[in-house]
Amino acid sequence: MPDGKPAGVRCVQLADGNRCLIFGRPERPACCSGLQPQPQMCGSSRDEALVWLTELETATRPGRA
Repeated sequence: MPDGKPAGVRCVQLADGNRCLIFGRPERPACCSGLQPQPQMCGSSRDEALVWLTELETATRPGRA
């Protein structure tokens, strides 16, 4: 996504099974390749992980005061 990915918008590089289509490739954005998942980020389920990611996206949205 050349202009970045807005919060709440699904990344165009995610396959149907939520696997990154450009994982390990040089064109993968630094914000993705630098993300190091931790247990508190992943939670105990997919739903818990998505809540954490949504909060992260909201907190880091450009223009947020």
